[in-house]
Amino acid sequence: MGEKKKGGGALFGAAFLMATSAIGPGFLTQTAKFTGQHAASFGFVILASLILSAVAQVNIWRVLCVSGLRGQDVANKLLPGLGYFVAFMVALGGLVFNIGNVGGGALGFETLLGIPQTVGCILAGGIAILVFVLKDAKSMMDKLTKALGGIMIIVILVVIVMVKPPIGAAVKNTFVPETGISALIPAITTLIGGTVGGYITFAGAHRLIDAGITGEKNLKEISKSSITGMGIAALVRVLLFLAVLGVVVKNLGVDLANSGNPAADAFKAGAGEIGYRFAGLVLLCAAITSIIGAAYTSVSFMKTFHSSIEKNENKIIIGFIAVSTLIMVFLGNPALLLVLAGAFNGLILPITLGICLIASKKKSIVGENYKHPTWLLIIGAIVVVITAYLGIQTFVNNIGSLF
Repeated sequence: MGEKKKGGGALFGAAFLMATSAIGPGFLTQTAKFTGQHAASFGFVILASLILSAVAQVNIWRVLCVSGLRGQDVANKLLPGLGYFVAFMVALGGLVFNIGNVGGGALGFETLLGIPQTVGCILAGGIAILVFVLKDAKSMMDKLTKALGGIMIIVILVVIVMVKPPIGAAVKNTFVPETGISALIPAITTLIGGTVGGYITFAGAHRLIDAGITGEKNLKEISKSSITGMGIAALVRVLLFLAVLGVVVKNLGVDLANSGNPAADAFKAGAGEIGYRFAGLVLLCAAITSIIGAAYTSVSFMKTFHSSIEKNENKIIIGFIAVSTLIMVFLGNPALLLVLAGAFNGLILPITLGICLIASKKKSIVGENYKHPTWLLIIGAIVVVITAYLGIQTFVNNIGSLF
């Protein structure tokens, strides 16, 4: 009974780890800005990105968890050395995005309590570090991500009740957007990268591998956990979209597309000072869970480099968070690094998904008896092509904007 409960906790914890890793400060900013730009048509962007993300997530979780191998180890089995390249890309992207997550935590503290951003950076990093100082760090990580994820959902629901968004228009535009689909492509690209790009795809799967929930016998639970994680992330994005849409359609004079803190400005316009404080709470919860998810998953990739990293995992994670925090404190917002990391993220997904699709047909990796569903393989390949095209386009545009 105890083992069953422990396994169930890890399954649900993995789902929340993946979901809350995706629901970071960038997630909140993107959703508010794009809703400000596209209004109800942003519903179509959510639907399209959700379908593409779901295909990628289910494929990757099945291959990794059935094989019991982390993403970099699967890559190394396919082609020696490839896993080191993937690990480097994911860890680098995770570090740079974690700098942004710490900054988001500082912004959350400032919005919620008026705490100066430098102090807020240290507090946000310190809270995340505290999780990994504890003896049972992984269990605490599971509990904290579930609790903070729940707080985010409740707070956003309260704001929705206050702003009363036009749900009918949102549903209609989700399937038949008033804005042309070509104009929505940049938003779709950004959301895919922010939902399953870089380390985010692997956060939950690596957690299950660490918990020993692997092999074909656990496939039902693995699939359920991955779908739960995607469902939670989708739920929060839809709720946030509706909350911001309620503000946009009322034309309250707030320019979300050009706002420095669009989610907070939207909540303040729609629900007054209490809405502003709510936005700070949501931003803070999102930042802390994302700091934890990015650090844990990035270090899980670094384990490939040397056996001592696995032996001292918690210490390395603490160091990872500390470095992210110090960089944010001393350099402020490292715009150049964030742009480059965004470009990296767009390129990582088609590479890692492609690797997993090839691995799904290798019996030396997934075992003699496992058969990857053909339909999942085909639509996975389609997603690889689409995300590769979008990722290269995003990379070229971002690099070109730097010079």
